[in-house]
Order: sequence, then structure tokens, then C-alpha cells
Amino acid sequence: MTGVTLSRWTMSYFALAVLCLLGAQALMALGFGYPAADVAAPETLLLVHLVAVGWLSLLMCGALFQFVPVLVARPIHSNGLALPTLACLVAGLALLLFGFLQLAGGAGPAWSLLPWGGGLLALGFALALWNLGCTLWAARPLALPSRFVTAGLASLAATALLGFTFTLVFGGVSSAQPLVALTAQGVPLHIVAGFGGWLTFTAMGVSYRLLAMFMLAPELDGASTRWAFRLGVAALAVAIIGGTLIVWLGARPGWMLLAAGLLGLAALGLYGRDIVQLYKRRKRRVIELNSRMASVALVNLAAAALLGIVLVGTGTLGDHSGALLFLVAFGWLSGLGLAKLYKIVAFLTWLECYGPVLGKVDAPRVQDLVVEPRAVRFFIFYYAAMWVGTLALLAGAPLLFRAGAVGMLLATGAIAAELVRTRRLADVRGAVRLPEGARQPRLLVSMVRQG
Repeated sequence: MTGVTLSRWTMSYFALAVLCLLGAQALMALGFGYPAADVAAPETLLLVHLVAVGWLSLLMCGALFQFVPVLVARPIHSNGLALPTLACLVAGLALLLFGFLQLAGGAGPAWSLLPWGGGLLALGFALALWNLGCTLWAARPLALPSRFVTAGLASLAATALLGFTFTLVFGGVSSAQPLVALTAQGVPLHIVAGFGGWLTFTAMGVSYRLLAMFMLAPELDGASTRWAFRLGVAALAVAIIGGTLIVWLGARPGWMLLAAGLLGLAALGLYGRDIVQLYKRRKRRVIELNSRMASVALVNLAAAALLGIVLVGTGTLGDHSGALLFLVAFGWLSGLGLAKLYKIVAFLTWLECYGPVLGKVDAPRVQDLVVEPRAVRFFIFYYAAMWVGTLALLAGAPLLFRAGAVGMLLATGAIAAELVRTRRLADVRGAVRLPEGARQPRLLVSMVRQG
């Protein structure tokens, strides 16, 4: 891995993201937001954005600043933009959350904080889009995983614009009819753009490359992968662009969303087929914990797709949309995020600490930085608690849901502790822990350029 440049602030993105996840799980365990409150209540919106922006988006941005250069074999456009991007995102998220508390009747200034939070978030995401977009643009023509990421970034732009629009209307800044109409009917479009485009489609692209790399499997570039990309892009275009136009024409976007859903299911089916092929064709016979737990997240994605089909077919999607979103957010996206984070933190820590002395002294393997038999119990506990929460939401059992949230909180806290141990080299024994020329990595900042 000579020549790899470590993104200085990626660990800070990861740390803040995990703190947001822990905070969201603690709020759920205390009965804050859905199902104790309505799915559209300000408390629920606060919880959703703490997960979607604070946890998943910060995680994704931190990962992309490190791995987009790996995907395209070119340096990031600007290392200096990562910190101001993080500052804008964190400040914007804080103001947005306080704005939701204002809507719920909490204390605050006479003017709404929502537009300020939405504006800062839009600025932060614009900086991320510029940095990553310029990197991708310079690397054309792009391989398929990078095209997935590009489509995901376009969805991020749509998500941020829709969200900023909502804050302007809810904050009383604008009463323009097109924006009011979009706010009244556009929440499903916002969800599809965010969870479907930005988070899921980007995760698909990154997982194609990371799973192949970590399992020593051949990278896929066949017809199924190309059609997964085409159908996914078509689904997002129909939902976001078509849905927005339908809303501005004064109609509901239901049929557009249904058509997009069918296209999206086809794309997910092809993606699932590709991932199964990666697992079958891997050269690493005994796969590591991160890949095993990622497979559970992929099963949860399939379960979410099946649940969505059942809910639409039975006409109960409106009653159980919260359960479906919970399964997507915590079973698929969070499960995959935690699984890959477990590997990425170890991999980047190993590069930072031992990369400069590799070949000169005895150094541990990446796997020596972690203790998988201990960590696997925490992942199993997390997934079990997540399914308890999902079934509780479907059954209308709020106390059982809170019990599941407590289990998720405990499991996530234990996984976070494992990440800290990895960063501190706590499980590396003997003289190889810090050989001559190596230095202890800092917890939140990476300082080394390899090669």
C-alpha cells in the first residue's frame, strides 16, 4: 500500500458519527420520538436526522474522503477542505436539532433555528460534493464502483436541497408556492434521495470495492453490475426528478414512487446476486469478522425489501413505515457501517503506525490489532436487539422496542470500545506493538503519509 495518503480527519468523522449513533439509541431507549410520538412529530424528526446526518452521513463522508482516492487511484482534490466541511456539518446538525426542539415547544430564540441549520448543512455537504466531485471528475473515465458513488453524491445534492427547502418553509422564511407544495408532498422524495440514493447507492458502490479487497475476490464489471447501476439510477431519477415535477404540477407522487420502487427492487436483486458471487469467488477461504457481519447487513437489506413489498401489497405501508425505515437504517445501513468501521479503523491504524517501518522491522498484521472472538458477540447482540426493535414496532409494542434500543445501545457501546482499543493498539502484544520507528497513532487525527 505504498503511496497511500491517509485522510487526516477521517477518524474525527468516525468518532463524531459513533457518538451520534449512541445518542440516538439512548434517546430511543428513553422513549423519545417514534413510537412514543407520531412518525411526523418534531421529536421523531430530530431522531431521524441525528441518525441520518449525524451518524450515517458523517460516517459516509469520512469514509469517502479516505476511499474515493483509492477507488480512482488519484489523490483527493483538497485535504484542507475536510475540516471546514466537518465543522459546517456538525454546527448545522446542532442547529437543526435545536430547531426541531423549538417546533416541539422547547425554549429558544424568537426566530427559528431550522433555516440556519439547514443552510449550514447545505454548505457542509456542498463542500464535500465539491471535494469529492473534483476528485472523481479528474479520474474520468470512471469504473463502475466510482459511478455508483457519483450517483450517490448526486442524490446527496438532491437530499440537501430538499431538506434546505423544508427548513425555509417550516422556519417561516419562505411562503413561495412551489416550495410550500414541495414541503407538503416531498417528504417521501427526501427519504428516497437520502436513504435510497445517498446512503444505500453509495454504500453499494463502496461495498463492491471493499468486499472484493478485504476478501481477495475479483472485482466485478459484468452485465449484472452494469444493469444494477442503470436500474438504480433510473429508480432515483424517476423518484426524485419525476416526483418533484409531479408535485409542482399539483399531483401526488405516489405512482412515481411505485415505479421507482419496482426499478429499485430490480437493482437490489442484481446487487445481491453480485455480492453472493463475491463471497463465492473469494480467495480468502476464512473470511474476517467485518465481512461476515456485512453479510448479515445484506440479509437485512433483503428483509427490508421483502417487508416493503408485503406492506405495499397489504396496504399497510402508512401504518408501518416507521418499522421499515428502522430496519433500513439500523439493520442494513448501520449494520454495514459498524461492520466496515471495525475493519477500516484497524486497517488505517495499521497503515499509520506500521506503514513507515514495513520491511525494516517486525510488524504485526492488521488482524493482530483486533480480537474477533471477543467482538463477534457484540455484533450478534446488536443484530438481535435490532430485530427485537423491528418486530416490536410491527407489533405495536413500545416497551419491547425500548428494550431492543437498550440492547442496541449496549452493543454499539461495546463495539465503540473495541474501536478505541484498536486505535490505541491495546491488543497488540510484545515488542512488535511499537517497534523502532513506529509511533502511537493519535485517537482522532491521522498524521502520516505513506511512501
